[in-house]
Amino acid sequence: MVIKVDVGDDRLEAFARAALTQYGIGPDATLSLLNISENATYQVDDPASGKRTVLRIHRPGYHSRAAIESELTWLNTLRDSQVVRTPAVLPATSGDGVVLAAIAGGETRQAVMFDWCPGIEPPEDRLVEDFHQLGQITARLHEQAKHWRRPANFTRFTWDFETSLGEHGHWGSWRDGMGVGLEEAEVLGRAASLMDRRLQAFGAGPDKFGLIHADLRLANLLLDGDDIYVIDFDDCGFGWFLYDLGSAVSFIEHYPQIPEMVASWSEGYRTVAPLSAADERELQTFIMFRRLLLVSWIGTHSGTDIAVALGEEYSATSCVLAERYLSEFS
Repeated sequence: MVIKVDVGDDRLEAFARAALTQYGIGPDATLSLLNISENATYQVDDPASGKRTVLRIHRPGYHSRAAIESELTWLNTLRDSQVVRTPAVLPATSGDGVVLAAIAGGETRQAVMFDWCPGIEPPEDRLVEDFHQLGQITARLHEQAKHWRRPANFTRFTWDFETSLGEHGHWGSWRDGMGVGLEEAEVLGRAASLMDRRLQAFGAGPDKFGLIHADLRLANLLLDGDDIYVIDFDDCGFGWFLYDLGSAVSFIEHYPQIPEMVASWSEGYRTVAPLSAADERELQTFIMFRRLLLVSWIGTHSGTDIAVALGEEYSATSCVLAERYLSEFS
């Protein structure tokens, strides 16, 4: 399984231009590519209105229109109830939150536009301190999700063991990760089996498993003075609440500060909601769970900048972390 990512593809801008017409934005608008991951995200500067916005062009086959609309419903609910600050969803001239952009040849992509959020990503020189605040934000999201009566048509991915680390996971199989040979597969496979057993024992009741951001790391926060915006809910879905801690340390699970960061996150979480000692003991499982899932992601998104940068080394370091996990929890 290889997921097609349109890196450097001029068609992406063609989709973006086609989408902009549905927001009443003309061809003079400047498009600046911000990021390509699952989707392509553009900064849009419209000289006619003087307004800056963000346009997200979805890759095909990942989320249905109903799933994207469900994401936007949660975003709007969080924003309206002031649980956290989120970017406003900007409707097209039709009033729709999701539009379908078509280019020559009949190919289409779904697109969404957001208001521009001011601010910058938190710097990496305050990881321990910032994780305290990240824990608070995470707990606020979890408390809202546990009590929110979702619309009947709400639909999002499920991030359980099978759909994450199983043979047909959303991001492919970790066995197809870069540099995963027989030796690496044996170590990672033992870690995956241990995680599966521990997660079955941990359980998935409504106090443990529900609607989560699923990519709640510092890179998806924007700091603007005392204001903090939470962005990029594209992977939100149903999973273990503590998975949000695993996602918080994405790509940096090997940092020596991780124990301090996890402790800081836990302390921040407890200022908002309970976090039992049993839950805290299982946080390492969710860090390893996310790590192995990212091995899958790198393997199936080999054209992205981050996959190129991390490559086989990420799988090799994952084996070291897996051995450590097995030693501690077997």
